[in-house]
Amino acid sequence: MIHAHNSIYNKQKLNNKTNKNLTTRALKSTFTALVASLALAYSAQAFAHGGKVNMVPIEEAMSTAGADVEYDSYAEMYTITKNSTRVQIKPNSKTAMVNGQSLTITNPLIIKDGQALVPDSLANEILQSGLDQTFKIEQSPHPLNVLSAEEIEQTLAIIKKAKPTETNLRFSDIRLKQPDKDAVWRNVTEDRPYKGDRVATFSILKGNTVIEGEANLNKNALTSWNAIEDTFGMVLVDDFYAIQDIIQNSPEYKVALKKHGIDDVTKVVGTPLTVGYFGDQDNLDQQLRVLKIVSYLDVGDGNYWAHPIENLVAVVDLDEKKIIKIEEGSVIPVPMTPRPIDGRDQDIVTSKPLNIIEPEGKNYTITGRDVEWHNWKFHIGLDSRTGLQLSTVTFNDKGVDRKIMYQGNLGGMVVPYGDPDMGWYFKSYLDAGEYGMGTLTSPLEKNVDAPENAVLLDAVLPDYQGNPYTIPNAIAVFERYAGPEFKHQEMGQKNVSTERRELVVRWISTIGNYDYIFDWVFEPNGTIGIDAGATGIEAAKGVLAKTMHDPTAKEDTRYGTLIDHNIVGPTHQHIYNFRLDMDVDGETNHIKRIDPIVADNTRGGPRTSAMETRETTVVTETAAKENFDPASVRLISNASKENRMGNPVSYQMIPFAGGTHPIAKGANFADDEWIYNRLNFMDKQIWVTNYDADEQYPEGKYPNRSDKDTGLGQFTKDDENIHNKDLVVWLTTGTTHIARAKEWPIMPTEWVNVLLKPWNFFDETPSLHLNQDKGESESK
Repeated sequence: MIHAHNSIYNKQKLNNKTNKNLTTRALKSTFTALVASLALAYSAQAFAHGGKVNMVPIEEAMSTAGADVEYDSYAEMYTITKNSTRVQIKPNSKTAMVNGQSLTITNPLIIKDGQALVPDSLANEILQSGLDQTFKIEQSPHPLNVLSAEEIEQTLAIIKKAKPTETNLRFSDIRLKQPDKDAVWRNVTEDRPYKGDRVATFSILKGNTVIEGEANLNKNALTSWNAIEDTFGMVLVDDFYAIQDIIQNSPEYKVALKKHGIDDVTKVVGTPLTVGYFGDQDNLDQQLRVLKIVSYLDVGDGNYWAHPIENLVAVVDLDEKKIIKIEEGSVIPVPMTPRPIDGRDQDIVTSKPLNIIEPEGKNYTITGRDVEWHNWKFHIGLDSRTGLQLSTVTFNDKGVDRKIMYQGNLGGMVVPYGDPDMGWYFKSYLDAGEYGMGTLTSPLEKNVDAPENAVLLDAVLPDYQGNPYTIPNAIAVFERYAGPEFKHQEMGQKNVSTERRELVVRWISTIGNYDYIFDWVFEPNGTIGIDAGATGIEAAKGVLAKTMHDPTAKEDTRYGTLIDHNIVGPTHQHIYNFRLDMDVDGETNHIKRIDPIVADNTRGGPRTSAMETRETTVVTETAAKENFDPASVRLISNASKENRMGNPVSYQMIPFAGGTHPIAKGANFADDEWIYNRLNFMDKQIWVTNYDADEQYPEGKYPNRSDKDTGLGQFTKDDENIHNKDLVVWLTTGTTHIARAKEWPIMPTEWVNVLLKPWNFFDETPSLHLNQDKGESESK
């Protein structure tokens, strides 16, 4: 570059010698112009430590690094964001602000022809500056870290080596075997090294046989292999793919479609549905691996769910890959009116930007998969069946990390429909146990699925062939404002007030027409909330009635609501059960009930009555089962630990619904229904069992086509003593979903909730340490 400058200058001098008319001023002017021109010509290159730097458009440089760029023309400021890092840079400045801290950069941002150019190395320089402390390197792995991609691959290799004759392996599950609980707690709370082996468990499906096994990853050996006959595992992703080919290649199905006016089978979308269990009453061979297929017509509006092909059900043998039975009823015309859900037929209202920024970085850190926020510490992972799992949850109280929960996650859920018609009676979906909700994780998108300030985390799971794959943006972590944490305004005195922040961990799973959002919400006062939101698209039933004034309307809406012309939304339920391995200040806990009562006033004065509470202790699993009474208090307590007033430390358990159904209730079915033989968890809101690492799912391990309850009904059958034991609480919540027009063609999220609230767990309000408003405001 220097030589090029000199060469041009020398040429200019030669020209000047032959041009006697050029004055000294002209020479200087020409030289200055040439240098300026040269600087522009080479402005895409710069020097760094004596070497050449490639200058590229800022958008290109940052998008390659996965970062976003915004420009504020008023402030003449470029803002670069990636997950937890926020960088601000002005043109021609040698300094960038990284999360509010100054960073000297090697080469500045420059403007050429109205375009911002930066060194192609700038992204690494600012995003890996070390000034953002949100993510930290895990020095020693948490014992509950889910299997890594390498460990999943190792598990598959161990199986193939030990069982070389086993081919076409179809996995419903490869997961970390539950390690020793005491050893895990000692590792987390006492920083003792965890010395246990990493062991992977797996389930392989072969027709109506499930093969369970274990592989010791430290010893690189298969240590268990057990075949369980007459057992059906989950519906796997390859089953989803097979369905479409099966219906499109079936001559019988094409004939049935013609009766509904459909000639092009390629426009038909089949949905793979589990069949439940009804003894012999559904005329299905109980030894076959079958699904029922209900189909919809794709009319090109992006919402085939609005066009059901009613009264047509195909029974598919998944092993034979063919339709073995077609069930038909009276022909109902397919509703054909387009009902797009992406707003293409609407006048779109554009909102002004809502920016949530954290200019000095996050208030939490993520080390591996350990999250630390204020006094909270916990570990997060994603399970292929139940999705988001939080573990080893502690709260730092005056320098001591106090145990609250060992593990918490969605245990299972059921979505039973109340319509007894041929295309509906069998629909009681066990979304986690039959389909695998973690496998069906929906990647999150900032500013829509999670706020702008969210950190998005990937997750690794095994696929149905036993190979690892990555789900991008599977989990979101973010902080949000949640109103005043407390406030008091004394007359004539300064305001005492502080804001409440909440830390949210979010995960979403999409199962067919429904999307389920799960938020774990941590509050600075020790409360943990679990919010489950249902959104997506109502399951639509085609009917003859167009309005409620039509002659068939009364019968058409007997089991649902007319939510569109020729569309009924059948009444159904969303019932969630959360498995919460609570360890309130330790593993020795018991269950208490506190019931408010109206008592006679025995102390004189004008009052005739008084408010008292009656406290009882629950000592058996059977006695602990109950429906939620919002007037009562249900506690899990530690009798060996007291606060400074002498009250045993406890956490309150509150399962409640919300929205249109404030009180969670059980399933709306008669006692002699088959579903009650298979499932009990849905009919009580509070269950308590003794800890057993093998008891993970309220519906049992293999609920697909099961004829009996192998979950909570079986876990509590022996009615064990639960007084001062290591306890697991199972909280059930949910709603009866009576369809409404405002939910069509897409459903605004409907939330239900669970709360875990500290009850005499602390000596005083644990959030007193939060920054308070020190303003001079006074009451007037």
